[in-house]
Amino acid sequence: MRVYSGSDIGLTRDSNQDYCKTGVFADSAVWAVVCDGMGGANGGCTASTVAADTIAGRLADLYRPGMTEEEIREIMEQSIQEANLKVFDMAMDDMSLYGMGTTVVCAVAKDNRIHIVHAGDSRAYLVRDGGICRITTDHSVVQELVSAGQITDEQARIHPNRNIITRALGVEPYLDTDYNAADFPDGSQLMICTDGLCGYFSDEELLGLMQEVSGDELISRLINAAKDQGGRDNITVALIES
Repeated sequence: MRVYSGSDIGLTRDSNQDYCKTGVFADSAVWAVVCDGMGGANGGCTASTVAADTIAGRLADLYRPGMTEEEIREIMEQSIQEANLKVFDMAMDDMSLYGMGTTVVCAVAKDNRIHIVHAGDSRAYLVRDGGICRITTDHSVVQELVSAGQITDEQARIHPNRNIITRALGVEPYLDTDYNAADFPDGSQLMICTDGLCGYFSDEELLGLMQEVSGDELISRLINAAKDQGGRDNITVALIES
């Protein structure tokens, strides 16, 4: 398996509040973390950077070859909870950082299985067998409206409240996360990204962008596609290929 990533400030923001970390464990399992910070330039950058660095460090400390799927889930959730408390405590100790937080998507791929833990509206998509599946469900105001049948996915992309999320790392001393797992056979791709990319495209449009290219070339294509749509937010993508 291989892992790639890229991040771009976009075309209108003064700073990049997204942050991404990726790596490979000793047994060739791979991992990726994507965060989209909030709370102003200082707070957003701090929250996303501290969260991703803490998660990456704790995964490295806790991961062992031969772990069961339940053990992998446990160390992912533990790593995110520790990052949540660290960001929360920093915000409580420094008024200039008060209210900061970040979305988080963490993925671990091992033995043809993918594990995802997330909070917020950054997403994970699985591409396999010629199709695309959105693995995560946004924790956002507009997703609640979509789930209730009050608006469509297309309307959600332009809704005035589309940037209001209902869960974020670092805002409370405990973070409620969602866990998902799926088969990850050879030839599959997992993409995790911030809303600076997925906010522009339907799932089918993303699938079209992901066809025929892979690796770093695909990362560049996705970032450039978001910029072609206006690049109004930071754009961050991580890609795991089996």
